[in-house]
Parts: sequence; C-alpha cells; structure tokens
Amino acid sequence: MSTAVAETIALPTTDELRTLARTSLQRCGVDPAVLDTAGVDNTITTRSPVTGESLFDYPAADAADVEAAIAAAHEAFLQWRTVPGPVRGFLIKRLGELLTEHKEDVANLISIEVGKIRSEALGEVQEMIDICDFAVGLSRQLDGRTMPSERPGHRLMETWHPLGVVGVVSAFNFPAAVWSWNLALAIVCGDSVIWKPAQLTTLTAAACSALFDRAARESGAPANLNVLVSASAADTQALIDSPKVPLISATGSERMGEQIAPRVAARFGRAILELGGNNAAIVTPSADLDIATRGIVFAAAGTAGQRCTSMRRIIVHQDIADELIDRISQVYGRLPIGDPFADSTLVGPLIDGKSHANMTAALDKAVAQGGEILVGGKRRPSSENSYYVEPAIVRMPTQSEIVKDETFAPILYVLTYDTFEEAIALHNDVPQGLSSSIFTTDQREAERFIAADGSDCGIVNVNIGTSGAEIGGAFGGEKTTGGGRESGSDAWRAYMRRATNTINYSREVPLAQGVNFG
Repeated sequence: MSTAVAETIALPTTDELRTLARTSLQRCGVDPAVLDTAGVDNTITTRSPVTGESLFDYPAADAADVEAAIAAAHEAFLQWRTVPGPVRGFLIKRLGELLTEHKEDVANLISIEVGKIRSEALGEVQEMIDICDFAVGLSRQLDGRTMPSERPGHRLMETWHPLGVVGVVSAFNFPAAVWSWNLALAIVCGDSVIWKPAQLTTLTAAACSALFDRAARESGAPANLNVLVSASAADTQALIDSPKVPLISATGSERMGEQIAPRVAARFGRAILELGGNNAAIVTPSADLDIATRGIVFAAAGTAGQRCTSMRRIIVHQDIADELIDRISQVYGRLPIGDPFADSTLVGPLIDGKSHANMTAALDKAVAQGGEILVGGKRRPSSENSYYVEPAIVRMPTQSEIVKDETFAPILYVLTYDTFEEAIALHNDVPQGLSSSIFTTDQREAERFIAADGSDCGIVNVNIGTSGAEIGGAFGGEKTTGGGRESGSDAWRAYMRRATNTINYSREVPLAQGVNFG
C-alpha cells in the first residue's frame, strides 16, 4: 500500500518564521538585540526543520562562560537553600502563571525549531504548567520520616536538604518540558540550575529562561537561579566535571550517556539519565482493536516518531496480525503530513537531513534482514532542505537485529508471536527499557505484563500507547535508558540530600546495640 502524494507540501516562508520567532521571543522578554550578532565571534546558527533554512545567529557561550555560570549558580544556591520551601514554591507558581500567559509564544518557538504540530507544541507547554502546579504543592511536602529508636529517650528522624547546582542537559525533541521537569523540582528543593539546551533549540531555551528570570525578579528571588548556557558539548565539559554541580540530569542518546555517566561517577556525582527508548506494545487476541489502532498510531507516528517514548515495535498475536496491520495501514494512508502550523496536520517534519538518512539506512537494513515495507518510508516533496516523510510499517521476522536499535524516526516494526511467554521475551529482548504497553481485555495478561516477570521497562501501560506520560508519575526507564527518574511521584528526592538524625532528649548516653564503653 502506498501513501505517496505527488504535490509539493505547502509551507510558510522562512521570513514568516523569522518574524513569528522574533515576535514570540520579544513577548517572552528576550531582547531582540540578542539576535544582532555582528562582531560576535562565537555564535550558534538556529534553523527550522519546517523549511530547512537558517533563521538567526545566536550568541554562544564558551568554556569561560560555563565556568562563570557554575560560579554564579553556586552563589545563588548558597542564598536559596535557606529560603523556606513554601516561599520557594511561590517562584514556581509565578513561573506557571507566566507560562500560561505566554503559552502560544513558547509553542510557536517549539513548532519553529522542532517542527511539532500545533497541538503537540501547545501540549508540551501545558506539561510545563502542570509540573509547576505539582511542584508548588510539593514545596510544602518535602517531608522525612520519624523512626522509633531502640534507646530510651531518643528519637530517630530523617531530614531532606537542598543538594546544590543541578546541571540540566536537554534534547531537541522536548526543548522546554524536560527542562521544566527538572527546574521546577530543583527550585522548590532549594537548588539552582544550569541549563545546557540542544543547539537545535536555542530560541526556545532563551524564551523559557527569560520567563523564569522575570518570575524570579517578581518573586524577590536571587539572580542566577537558572543560568542558560547555549554552547557546544566541547565548551560545556566543565558542567559535567565540576564538583560544584552535584547532579547532572541529561536527556539524549545512549552514546551520550555512555560518555557522561562514567565522568560524573568518577567525581562521585549523581546522574539522572533519560537515554534510548525502543518501546513496544504487545497486542493479544482479546485486544479491542479500535483502541489498539488509535493508541499505536499516535505513539508511532506522533512527533514524526521523534519522541523518546515513540512506539518502535508491535508484537502482535499471529491470529490477529493481518487484521491489525490492515487497520493501522489504512490510518497511515490518511495521515495529513505537512506544515506543523496547519490545523489539519498530524505529522510534521523530521528534524534534519541526518535523521532522514538514518531512517533510510534503517529501512535498508530491515529489508536486508528479511523485512517487508508494507506502508510508507518515502520522503514527501517539500523544500530542498526540509524532510517530510511517510511513517513506515515494516513486517519483520522474529529474529532480526535491526529491531533492537532505536531509530529516531517514524518506523514501526511488526513482529508476531504464538504464546504469551514468547511475546514478553520478544518485548524485553532489547537493550533499552523506557516505555511499554499491552492491549488486552484479559486481566491475567494485563496483570502478568505489569508484574515482576513482565515488562522490564520503567513505564508500563495497559490499553494505551507508549507515549503521553502524565507529570504525576515518575518518568524514566531501565537498562540502557539510564535508570533515572524525573517529574512526579518521589522523583524530588534525587534533587536533595538525606540526613539521618538521632536526637537524645534523655539524661543518659546509651549506645546502640547494647554496646558498653565503660
């Protein structure tokens, strides 16, 4: 089945995108003069995947700027750590209000720099607002336990204290939300933040940082609680290695994590790593195929397959495989692909030509390993430097290596199974362990999937797709995904240090375990 369309995709002009970006930046509080980089030696060229053309040059930080940022953020932390939690929460409350006021502006920049369709860009900003709401409540609940002591006249308790400077390294695909997940928790926990955004999303980072700076000023908070360092990876090495940055939260590729984790561990720092995701859904014979189809299509084709939680594999029982594939293929054939600012569009562009080359190479490998491309995979006619592709469905043999690799593009591999145990084994037989789902109406299958011997992922869903996590739950995965957790639940504990306290209110000094020291 082919979804090819002959006509060229209609796109906004690069000048229109520049005008919209300037307006949105200015409304968020970014001085337009920052885009006048004449005479500036070190710059980052911003571009838009919508047209594939360059937008602006933006001043870049160098290694000395990063060192200065660490010093400034550390000084801010020393002031902020003694501010009561509920007072710190007021700053995040104000940030949430400003994000609500400027939701359209930030979403504009996300669509311009990432190519997200309008609803997904707005949804990302809503995630930021939601985590602010969560963190405001959390600011009054940073509680520890009280435990019984074995010694009379003694009390055991634990207290949680601010940790220090938190380094946040974010990826292009969620250029604002991932920063906010970390920032909102870090700030109410009494920390400061240094943000190293992806170079592909410099403008979005500038707008978000400007809104935070305004919230800080209006809240009477110290300067430099969030310091933006738009710089290359080479110029931000000090952020990874500095003992003044006790926590690094990094989102990106598995290769990036392999480089960062040993260096942070070598200085006894902490790391929250959200790396690769090779997410799958098991579809059982009892599944409601209407629900399964909707959940699979959104998870696999949404954001042009460029979410860390995008669905890469479906493992479907052989008795229903043909029917499910037919249903998904029909929907794929109707997916509107094109300008992310158009209300009707559901699939925007890939981020760049490298992503398109990776997608093409993966499809070639899949075919070489016995796969059959059932739908999609072709590039749609657009501007020369933009890459709009048809989401692909590829039926694969059970034993194939390509399905173990994550390709950041809309490729959905289809595998079939006979027994439920085989399905779970296929599901877990990949290095990554971020998100997973099962479509079933059999309670035993559902419970088995979320049990200890079921999915080995950090996110395990029943009758929904692999993407679309809510901020109330901790976000992250296992295996080469990294093992860290961000956002909700008790993820806040990673941003604080724990102290166990023993309080003697008696007139004696008894020792624990009955030790007698004379």
